Amino acid sequence: MQWQTRITFEADKRSGAPCVRGLRITVGDVLGWLAAGDSIADILADNPELERDDVVACLHYAAARERGTWRVAA
Repeated sequence: MQWQTRITFEADKRSGAPCVRGLRITVGDVLGWLAAGDSIADILADNPELERDDVVACLHYAAARERGTWRVAA
């Protein structure tokens, strides 16, 4: 999966934090829900604007950040 197709960066939205498809849901929100024990199904039920691939993209983005390969082309 190419996380770049689903994770967006907008300076005027959530202080420029990486968000899902321009929504006001950040990657940090999604990762926090997963870390708290929510399943993907739980997250999707609570946030109908999200898709399964959005949650997976958040995980791919987090992995890329950890590897240091997350930079977005200018």
